Amino acid sequence: MKLRSDYEYSWWRRLVRFVDGETLEDAERRAEETRESHEKIQQKNDIEVEKQFEQEEKEDREDRKRRLEAEHEKEAMELLEKYKNWPKEHGVKIFGRLYAIMAVLLCIVIISTLLITVSYLPEFGHPENPNNNEVVEKYNKEGLYETGATNAVAGMILDYRAFDTLGESHVLFIAAVCVMILLRLEMTKEGKPTDKKRAEEENDRLYEPKNDKILQFSAKILVPVIVLFGIYVILNGHLSPGGGFSGGAIIGAGLILYVNAYGFEKAKRIMNRRNYAVISVVPLLFYAGAKGYSFFTGANHLDSGISVGTPGEILSAGLILPLNICVGIVVACTMYHFYTLFRKGGM
Repeated sequence: MKLRSDYEYSWWRRLVRFVDGETLEDAERRAEETRESHEKIQQKNDIEVEKQFEQEEKEDREDRKRRLEAEHEKEAMELLEKYKNWPKEHGVKIFGRLYAIMAVLLCIVIISTLLITVSYLPEFGHPENPNNNEVVEKYNKEGLYETGATNAVAGMILDYRAFDTLGESHVLFIAAVCVMILLRLEMTKEGKPTDKKRAEEENDRLYEPKNDKILQFSAKILVPVIVLFGIYVILNGHLSPGGGFSGGAIIGAGLILYVNAYGFEKAKRIMNRRNYAVISVVPLLFYAGAKGYSFFTGANHLDSGISVGTPGEILSAGLILPLNICVGIVVACTMYHFYTLFRKGGM
């Protein structure tokens, strides 16, 4: 029930105050205190209600956030389960098809380029075809005098076009390094073989010679002859057919026969990783330095001071003989290194 606004001034309220011994000012003061107390209680209730509302809103936000995270995690797991086996089931097939398509396109481009190039060549037997080649004429007339090599091919590839041969030798060395990076089995930090290397070496023992008398007796006779013949081909490359590439291939074949007959343990005494690095790098550096010097002096019309000697003698043809030796060493080491890498992942 709501009190009247003039309740304090009514006759009844006056009678009650008179009986209680209370004045009007006391009643007004008590009413004011009651009102202030009610206001404080109301403010406190409002603050508590606001805090409770904020807490509930915060809990709702966190709950929504957890639900969203759970939903996202569930979606991610579903995608993972869906595409986990995709590379094996579909990726390999797609890559194989793409690889085949790109290989076919590359072959088409190369073949088209070659055919277009050939189409611009003059017809065979045409009267307007060039019948005089100045380069061939120079090689035939002045090659022996300028290079001192009776083998015109050796004079051409190791003197006139020695830069190309330098590039070919470096290609062999770089190819060996690349294959070594891909196939070499590493050692641990303590210098011990890894489990994979140990397994490969254990498996390689199946191919090691088991006291094969026939093979070892044959290698004992043939390896010195093969290596000696390779050296002969290299040293006579400026005098007769042969040279560094063919002689190096012969020596490399002899080394491979030796390791098949006697095994890697004995072969390591001659050819290990350190020896290979030294034997391969030093000839390449000598080749680059020697031909760089001759190119510099030739381009500036200076006398190199390197005599071509007497054509036909073993010590003749200027730098062709030592360059043949360098090329032969690089080729022999590269052949042997390729074999060891494909065989057991290292020397």
